[in-house]
Amino acid sequence: MSASSVQKTTEFTNTNLEILYSAEQIAARVRELGAQIARDYAEKDLIVIGVLKGSCIFMADLIRATDLPLAIDFMSVSSYKDGTKSTGDVEILKDLSQPIRGKDVIVVEDIVDTGLTLFRLMEILGSRGANSIKIASLLDKPEPRIKKELKIDYCGFQIPNKFVVGYGLDVAGRYRNLPFIGVVVNPTMA
Repeated sequence: MSASSVQKTTEFTNTNLEILYSAEQIAARVRELGAQIARDYAEKDLIVIGVLKGSCIFMADLIRATDLPLAIDFMSVSSYKDGTKSTGDVEILKDLSQPIRGKDVIVVEDIVDTGLTLFRLMEILGSRGANSIKIASLLDKPEPRIKKELKIDYCGFQIPNKFVVGYGLDVAGRYRNLPFIGVVVNPTMA
């Protein structure tokens, strides 16, 4: 077998990943969400807040698909005290750089699963005097949801209770750059 006939596996062709949503499917859905947000927020003072780090890729594409004036900001929060399970006790690692009082806010997440962290973050932001606060999430994983009352106003895709990566989602910092959402076949090999 010659060296030229052996194909090298790359991050994008990793055999431990099964594509759940292709780059094309994600792009089409993001365009739909952007158009919906543009209709819903016409004539409003909108600020879009990304929850770092996972939301950055989705948020960048979403705001480019939203044809209206808007501002952006970022927050970084943590509720994973032992690294694996959310406690719901939110620690703000990076706060907003501008006030949201009197503004309409969309909080952008990569994925909502238990809802504990996002629920607490919504309480914190709700105390800051915004006109309205809504949630946009690329992925909704309702099966492990603890905070059932948490409403995702702009949802990209609802997914099964599987371990997913790509398009901003990671495992130990890896896979965020994948142009698709993939299911990790064997998490021990991730």
